[in-house]
Amino acid sequence: MSQQTIAPDSEHAPPEPPPGDARPVRGDSSPARDFSRGFLVKLVLVGLIDAIGLYGILTAISVEQWAIVAFLVLALVAVNWAYFSRRALAAKYLLPGLVFLLVYVIFTACYTAYVAFTNYGDGHNSTKDDAVAAILAQNEQRVEGSQAYPLTILTDGDGALTFAIVRDGQALAGTQEEPLAPAPDASVESDKVTALPDHEVLGFAAVAQRQQEIVDLRVPVSDDAADGSLRTQDGSTGYIFESVMEYDPAADTMTDTQTGVVYRPNDHGQFQAEDGSTVTPGWRVNVGFENFTRAFSDDRLRTAFVEIFLWTFAFALLSVVTTFVLGLFLAVVFNDPRVRARKLLRALLILPYAVPAFISALVWKGMLNTRSGFLNQVILGGAEIPWLTDPWLAKLSIIAVNLWLGFPYMFIVCTGALQSIPGEVYESARMDGAKPWRIMRSITLPLLMVSVAPLLVASFAFNFNNFALIYMLTGGGPNFVGTPVVVGHTDILISMVYSIAFESGLKQYGFASALSILIFILVGAISWWGFRRTRRLEEL
Repeated sequence: MSQQTIAPDSEHAPPEPPPGDARPVRGDSSPARDFSRGFLVKLVLVGLIDAIGLYGILTAISVEQWAIVAFLVLALVAVNWAYFSRRALAAKYLLPGLVFLLVYVIFTACYTAYVAFTNYGDGHNSTKDDAVAAILAQNEQRVEGSQAYPLTILTDGDGALTFAIVRDGQALAGTQEEPLAPAPDASVESDKVTALPDHEVLGFAAVAQRQQEIVDLRVPVSDDAADGSLRTQDGSTGYIFESVMEYDPAADTMTDTQTGVVYRPNDHGQFQAEDGSTVTPGWRVNVGFENFTRAFSDDRLRTAFVEIFLWTFAFALLSVVTTFVLGLFLAVVFNDPRVRARKLLRALLILPYAVPAFISALVWKGMLNTRSGFLNQVILGGAEIPWLTDPWLAKLSIIAVNLWLGFPYMFIVCTGALQSIPGEVYESARMDGAKPWRIMRSITLPLLMVSVAPLLVASFAFNFNNFALIYMLTGGGPNFVGTPVVVGHTDILISMVYSIAFESGLKQYGFASALSILIFILVGAISWWGFRRTRRLEEL
């Protein structure tokens, strides 16, 4: 009897692994999880991301930032799904870029747009409840005839100050953030706290060293700001201070109990009296398009804004034109094979481009100094020309310095573009009797602009927002007189935004955000128009 060999059913047999694949194979045709070194490294990295994300979630919950909590939860779910799923190969590469795009571009743009429609800034940086509490705290005075409490000043492990008193036979302790609360574990002698667990009592020398901080410290009596606070004037005795302002939640009014003046909320997030006077701080409210029209509607700012607006366009345009003309001229000269040592000369011309722009700007600022600058003292024999303090000379100096910084870039670009033009084109033109200027106008420039025009548009956009040069060279000065914000004759729009947001006495983030959006629209529109024009060059 012959033994028959039964062939396995090819439809139900597990697939053979590819050559060289040593991974174990399961019966469901999918390879088993490979716990190789790469997988373990991925596991550790994703674990670190999860730990950081979980810490961020707990921190956001503690401050009740629910939008951040939702974003972090979704981000962690997406990360774990992308890097542990077998079906998310593309997501492994796209997810990091998408997360950074959401955080650094989309969120930033959306938040800037939101701020632009508010009065966010100094004096208007929080909610109405916070503003009420701050007004009550800032207008506190010592209660006439109030009891004086022997005061003990202590510090915790982090060095934060704590006030402790004995009131009605009970030891109380509190900090700037935590109101007075019973301290049953405190040691008391002669109606004065002498010790508190986990705290150190400050001696006379330590109190003297931190005297101003102690005098400025305000410890709330309770969670209600109207109950006042415990404060000290000498570091040894505490008094109860109560606010002379009284807030009525039902009527939503703030009343000065000394003068009887009643303040009511206005449309700009402030309590305002009938005579127009206000109390600070205010709170953040929506102001519509007011920030977008303020530069044109405010008489004190309109003239300065129009001049800065025009100067920004002139600066960007002149910077592109001057650097391109000089860079093209040098590129044409050093593209001629008759010029000796071309490689060395080209390397020397690139040196200004190799030095960081802000360092070059600072060097030029010293060289253009009116009294001690190299240009006035050495080149001009001791003259006192106000290169950086006269409005027109300062603008001329900025254009000249930017020419120094920018022409090497244009020189490199034009050199590469010229070398890409076939020599046969020039040879044919010469055989037809074309002169050098005719060749430049009819052959070199049209072929050059096809590749260089997009870079000119990009250069215009860069110089439109060339904050570093303005800030380092002139700081925007000389300043305008009588403007509500600190801006100068050489400020461009982006440096004006910086001054409004960070350098003016009253920081106005809403106004600065509105100007930022206007800059974005202008640069985007100009770039769109410029790139459309460059496409036409390619069709010629």
